Amino acid sequence: MPQSDYSSPVSSNQAWLHPRLAQTVQRHLSHAFRRPVAQHSAVAYEQLLAALADRPRPLVLDSFCGTGQSTAALAQLHPQHLVVGVDQSRHRLQKHQPTERDNYLLLQANAEDLWQLLLRDQLSLDHHYLLYPNPWPKSKYLQRRVHGHGSFPWLLQLGGSIELRSNWQLYVEEFGVAMHLTGRRGAVEQISGDPALTLFEKKYRASGHRLWRYCFQPAP
Repeated sequence: MPQSDYSSPVSSNQAWLHPRLAQTVQRHLSHAFRRPVAQHSAVAYEQLLAALADRPRPLVLDSFCGTGQSTAALAQLHPQHLVVGVDQSRHRLQKHQPTERDNYLLLQANAEDLWQLLLRDQLSLDHHYLLYPNPWPKSKYLQRRVHGHGSFPWLLQLGGSIELRSNWQLYVEEFGVAMHLTGRRGAVEQISGDPALTLFEKKYRASGHRLWRYCFQPAP
């Protein structure tokens, strides 16, 4: 395998669940997170509203979508939905290979900004995917992880089923514990045999990594 196609396993100074995980989650649940929405995120959000106005549909969100390969795949999986992929990197989004599907949209925005705007307008999700977000493996960066960030309550309020994937088992388990602390019981399992949804997933699998996911399905 060429060196450029190889990915090293996650290396961390944290061997177990973070000792401040529960404390951090509870603090964020008790204190509203406030952050101004970036201008470029607000502009991108208007594209989402325009797409819904043109053709009202339930929403699927693909947060941290990278090149949007996963967004296109999810659009095929959810043909009756508008699937919205959001990533902060224009460089990554410009690598997207367009498909013929007309039920997905790629936006350059901060995912947390989009979550905040959706909640402001009382828009909810049917499904939310978080595929291989930056795991911030150093212990001191707990609050940069999705489940340790101040915006975590926004993710919960958006509703719908939630699937998070990572090549770091501990990250997925921490996310599952954080969800459990909020009364949402899901399941952690190893991924095997599924087609790769993202370029990262393809690279990790080719590098021999074990891949993990957490899935939560709300009660009917």
